Amino acid sequence: MERLPKIGIPLIIGVIIIIIVIAKSAVTISSGEAGVLYKRFGGGVVTDEPAMGEGFHIVAPWNDVFIYEVRQQSLDESMKVLSSNGLDIRLEASVWFEPEDANLGKLHKEKGEDYITRLIKPAVRSATRAVVGRYTPEQLYASKRESIQSEMLEETKNLLQNQFVQVNRILVRDISLPETIKMAIERKLKQEQESLEYEFRLEKAQKEKERQRIEAEGKAKANSILSASLTDKILQEKGIQATIKLSESNNSKVIVIGSGDSGMPIILGNQ
Repeated sequence: MERLPKIGIPLIIGVIIIIIVIAKSAVTISSGEAGVLYKRFGGGVVTDEPAMGEGFHIVAPWNDVFIYEVRQQSLDESMKVLSSNGLDIRLEASVWFEPEDANLGKLHKEKGEDYITRLIKPAVRSATRAVVGRYTPEQLYASKRESIQSEMLEETKNLLQNQFVQVNRILVRDISLPETIKMAIERKLKQEQESLEYEFRLEKAQKEKERQRIEAEGKAKANSILSASLTDKILQEKGIQATIKLSESNNSKVIVIGSGDSGMPIILGNQ
């Protein structure tokens, strides 16, 4: 009976140690995440093996696992940059990015867990300054948003080449100009629109005038051809044909066969 406590205490201590070891060794990686293994006595960060995937893993209790989100993420940036003529432009953009799963160990070793602040933000801001600096405020205010997005994406990809991250897309949410510049651009655009409208009306009036001239020339030419073709004989023949048709009509009439001034038969009605 006296031996039981002596045996029970080490057993309890052993069970506690085992539980602690298992707790330290068990790693659960959630959906959309991956783990980077750090071997404390085996060379540090593992970079020559794939990252640990989703699920339950057992690692040595003296090692560590750093978990990264490997799904596409979004970063919202608000930046103040200069246009080509030195005016302040405020631009708001969203960046869609994700770490390269195959190079997650290298990303952790060289850039660290705070790679978004250290790597992606500076690259996006530098690319934005470079791209916006190529355009005037008028171009930025008008229809250059698609071009700016494409160029910003290309510039950012070049800056982040071989940096173990992938930028999928950059969306420009808003471009804000100084109020005075914005009003001046709006006035200019309005004047250009009015000028285009006036030119359109002039062109339309000119086309209508040309249409009427061509129509009048066509009628005059047709009348000229018709007048030249109507000889006395043809007119007399047409008159005879008309008289015959009238004589065959069911209407009550008196037909006098004779010759009028033009040599045509005379038809008198029953009145």
